[in-house]
Amino acid sequence: MNSIIDPDWAWAEFQPDAETPWNLRTAAHLFRRAGFGATHGELTAAAEKKPTAIVDELLGTPEPESFQAEMKSLANAAIATGNVKQLSAWWAYRMLNTPVQMQEKTTLFWHGHFATSAEKVTDGHLMLTQNELLRSYAFGDFSKLLLEISRDPAMLIYLDSDTNRKSHPNENYAREIMELFSLGEGQYTETDIRELARCFTGWEIRRNEFRFNRYQHDDGKKTILSQTGDFGGEDGVRIVLGQKSAPEFIALKLVRYFVMDEPAPTVELVAPLAKELRDSAMIIQPVLRRILTSNLFYSPLSLGRKVRSPVELAIGLLRSLEGSTNAFDLAEEMLTLGQGLLYPPSVKGWDGGRTWINSSTLLGRSNLVRKLITNDKTRFGKTSLKEYLAAQKAKNPRDIIDYLEAILFAIPIPDAAKDRVESLMKSRSDGNLIEGLHALCTIPEFQLG
Repeated sequence: MNSIIDPDWAWAEFQPDAETPWNLRTAAHLFRRAGFGATHGELTAAAEKKPTAIVDELLGTPEPESFQAEMKSLANAAIATGNVKQLSAWWAYRMLNTPVQMQEKTTLFWHGHFATSAEKVTDGHLMLTQNELLRSYAFGDFSKLLLEISRDPAMLIYLDSDTNRKSHPNENYAREIMELFSLGEGQYTETDIRELARCFTGWEIRRNEFRFNRYQHDDGKKTILSQTGDFGGEDGVRIVLGQKSAPEFIALKLVRYFVMDEPAPTVELVAPLAKELRDSAMIIQPVLRRILTSNLFYSPLSLGRKVRSPVELAIGLLRSLEGSTNAFDLAEEMLTLGQGLLYPPSVKGWDGGRTWINSSTLLGRSNLVRKLITNDKTRFGKTSLKEYLAAQKAKNPRDIIDYLEAILFAIPIPDAAKDRVESLMKSRSDGNLIEGLHALCTIPEFQLG
């Protein structure tokens, strides 16, 4: 299908029309992809502005200093427990409460891209330091981010690069910086890996911080990707990032994350984004803006063309309904479903897409929704679900279904499914809202974001 997508059309700025208007539903699509979701009130307000203005707000609004201070205090308290899972709960809480949710959504992207797991890196301080690094560069300079992640203590430990010595170069990081972080498969040779590994010799950790040990560094000549010299680690990062395939690889991953799971974007389709990334000296923000204001983003090729991850499902449900809950329980449930924050399954991160869905995970996702909405610690707008929806003027079953469809669903709910849920809600004298919301959140359409 990509072969028939005109790249010039795809990345041209979206202009709302009668066929694809800018309204509450299209605003909800933007907030689901650029963040985790938005309330009916937030979407109504967004629909009154231009889509480009909303994107600029999502990309340009800084976190308030008061929120940053609160998060720092809570993170330190989580680390003090000695249980890294408390830090996962902290991040879930941050996702639920941040006023700058696109920054958090993009930080999650980089966490999957530079996947590092607390299963191996058991020091909460190091995992937090990396998490803050990813957040600080979320929209920023990928060149600097790649260099900093190469020196990051959590990453050095995770890929055994902290034991990289000139007598026994460790090739793990050299392989992954090319295959998974920058270039993709087929863009380098095994010789390139061996030579690049020599560049990173002597990069180690002392007192939980990066240190260069010149006595353990191989300062001989190396040939990497057709360049020869007595390169160090910084040179290695520069050479890798200088390859033509680097901006193509990053642009492709951004399109998959923010636009569509399938079909896989082609090099031809992402070529304009790759050029913009290279022309902007690898600054991410202009490329994100172009993606989120594009024709392709608001087209049928994007709408409902992604499977919600466990984080998107849970955080999105709660944020859309002004929900709050026990963050530790929430983080544990997402971990059970395969997307534990700070616990990616491997250095490849999460595969995403259809891999989120099978008979086991569908049951798990259903159970997650039920646990969230029946947990006595869950509140909706600081009150009960019934009182919250009544305040939104959604009181009878069909009004409630229509209200939830507008803010939670990427594609319309089939009439037959609406009828079944309405019938279920009318048949219950108590708990009908919970049963109705749960039933809606288990139909196939809800799995799409």
